[in-house]
Amino acid sequence: MVMKASVDDDDSGWELSMPEKMEKSSTNWVDITQEFEEACRELKLGELLHDKLFGLFEAMSAIEMMDPKMDAGMIGNQVNRKVLSFEQAIKDGTIKIKDLTLPELIGIMDTCFCCLITWLEGHSLAQTVFTCLYIHNPDFIEDPAMKAFALGILKICDIAREKVNKAAVFEEEDFQSMTYGFKMANSVTDLRVTGMLKDVEDDMQRRVKSTRSRQGEERDPEVELEHQQCLAVFSRVKFTRVLLTVLIAFTKKETSAVAEAQKLMVQAADLLSAIHNSLHHGIQAQNDTTKGDHPIMMGFEPLVNQRLLPPTFPRYAKIIKREEMVNYFARLIDRIKTVCEVVNLTNLHCILDFFCEFSEQSPCVLSRSLLQKWQNDRVGEQQISGCQGFETTFLVDNKKVFGTHLMQDMVKDALRSFVSPPVLSPKCYLYNNHQAKDCIDCFVTHCVRPFCSLIQIHGHNRARQRDKLGHILEEFATLQDEAEKVDAALHTMLLKQEPQRQHLACLGTWVLYHNLRIMIQYLLSGFELELYSMHEYYYIYWYLSEFLYAWLMSTLSRADGSQMAEERIMEEQQKGRSSKKTKKKKKVRPLSREITMSQAYQNMCAGMFKTMVAFDMDGKVRKPKFELDSEQVRYEHRFAPFNSVMTPPPVHYLQFKEMSDLNKYSPPPQSPELYVAASKHFQQAKMILENIPNPDHEVNRILKVAKPNFVVMKLLAGGHKKESKVSGSYSFVPLFGDLFYSLLTLFLHLLHLIDALAPLVKESKGKA
Repeated sequence: MVMKASVDDDDSGWELSMPEKMEKSSTNWVDITQEFEEACRELKLGELLHDKLFGLFEAMSAIEMMDPKMDAGMIGNQVNRKVLSFEQAIKDGTIKIKDLTLPELIGIMDTCFCCLITWLEGHSLAQTVFTCLYIHNPDFIEDPAMKAFALGILKICDIAREKVNKAAVFEEEDFQSMTYGFKMANSVTDLRVTGMLKDVEDDMQRRVKSTRSRQGEERDPEVELEHQQCLAVFSRVKFTRVLLTVLIAFTKKETSAVAEAQKLMVQAADLLSAIHNSLHHGIQAQNDTTKGDHPIMMGFEPLVNQRLLPPTFPRYAKIIKREEMVNYFARLIDRIKTVCEVVNLTNLHCILDFFCEFSEQSPCVLSRSLLQKWQNDRVGEQQISGCQGFETTFLVDNKKVFGTHLMQDMVKDALRSFVSPPVLSPKCYLYNNHQAKDCIDCFVTHCVRPFCSLIQIHGHNRARQRDKLGHILEEFATLQDEAEKVDAALHTMLLKQEPQRQHLACLGTWVLYHNLRIMIQYLLSGFELELYSMHEYYYIYWYLSEFLYAWLMSTLSRADGSQMAEERIMEEQQKGRSSKKTKKKKKVRPLSREITMSQAYQNMCAGMFKTMVAFDMDGKVRKPKFELDSEQVRYEHRFAPFNSVMTPPPVHYLQFKEMSDLNKYSPPPQSPELYVAASKHFQQAKMILENIPNPDHEVNRILKVAKPNFVVMKLLAGGHKKESKVSGSYSFVPLFGDLFYSLLTLFLHLLHLIDALAPLVKESKGKA
């Protein structure tokens, strides 16, 4: 059945059921059932009408009309109440715009906070924040507290949306920036809104003081309740003002903005306990036919924006609970505090490590966006074509933040700290050579874009990062090729003037180091995202231990040797100028810790590789019956992004099978021998990590895996319950060994050991 809409037809009755619509509307309905069935008879069995304009994209976006699960418009037919807009609710008297009680204010504010967080988690404004009718038009609100709060929420949404859009580190599953034509309080300045919130805050503070208990005075329960409720409203209004002021501070260019944001975050954190303890004072949501996933209370209508949703199936929005809201804000505050720490970093490598560590926490899109933002403006005449300045939100000291400090300078500083190339040493002939200077400047300029992209990639969510890391390897492969050519040219120039010096593989070593880091991160992210099947682990671990970490240790050792060679030349030059004898101090090698960590990682991966091979020998790994693919196809798919990299050269499947073939040993090792070898690797990793001074969180985390893995391998080598099968359906910890699996296996084997020793224990007790 279809309808022909009349001219005077509108959406006023869209919330009615279908029979009521047919009766009340002036729509002319036409029955097309017979024509439709006749058209269907012309189709052959299994044949579908396919229009050339209806492709795969349209098919994925298509909805099944009148199905409540797919057609968002049908949800309106499931409720019995009349859906009213803000203006209609005011006319009907179903919503208060003045003289709101304290419990009403508390309940509405808490629910607004929940909607705000749900929006930040990837849902649309129409399904979250704008289900609050007060937010639609704060000009209609006469209650000063409600009006100031509504404007504050709008400003927070507007600034957060601007920050996320400019940072450009979000995908459709992360964030929905559409405002659906709603006003975002652009007619009111940020200063005016914070001033209104401050006025309400001061008024509430006076009421809190006036209702405070006095010494020796008998406490009236009603006055005490009013005191608690006033304190609750005060805490929420102040939290809104502080959060808004923090976001405003992130847009300032003054140096004091960072310190201001940090102080405000401390204030916001202090308010959360008061908010949490007063959640029960607010009015609660009512039960409704919408499954209770969206609050139904005064000022909220989850279906008010149903007509604004896209025709494609919208994601179901489940508003978070009030208790979860407080915990979310606590984590958000901690993340923003962490973001503020980036201004203390001046080294490119430290900044990259900071972004990596921050990303491992899977932060929300707002905190990721606050950490970085692109600045496309050219920086004076020094900005070269194709090179863009990169900045974080903090536009402060020019040596601490990318905003005013050219990325080229940071790249040069990173080169000096990592490999000490002679061309960047003031005491070297090449430093003042125009030709050499042009070579290094051109190379550094070409480094800017890939490294800016790499930093931005770490702002995306973890799943998107993996895909983008695979693509950026192509840019770094090109950079690697250029680095080798520049090294060769500079080495030729240097030999003519300073034969004792070399410029071989300096720049190439540095680019190779970052190439290897990206490749390792790409493979490890597959564990975190649970992309690998258990039967694939062994070649992933082999590639990491025998190839990538071996190359990484070699690269780090070469960089360390280059640093030492340059330091010796500098010391000899210093001796020639000064006749005084200087005491030699033992210098701490800057790369020694990273070399040590790489050794530990390599041993962990080698241990896991041998463990998985032994499991396979014992029949403890379930393998699929390959029909449409094979192990070679899967292997090539896993390492496909590495094909664009020339150094290190990719290891193809046949090479891997040849290099990992155990039959080349005489006699070939069996599973007990592999368990012993694996235990030695885990023990070696444990010893390396335990000798690291001042161990950090990462060291302790790997130790927690290495220790139980070592014990489990010793037990397996002893043959305990060799016939038992290992289930592959366990959750995987994103580390080199499965901590959960290791501890579970250890526990099971200890139980078997206890069972085996139980008769002996009873016998010894009997003798005693």
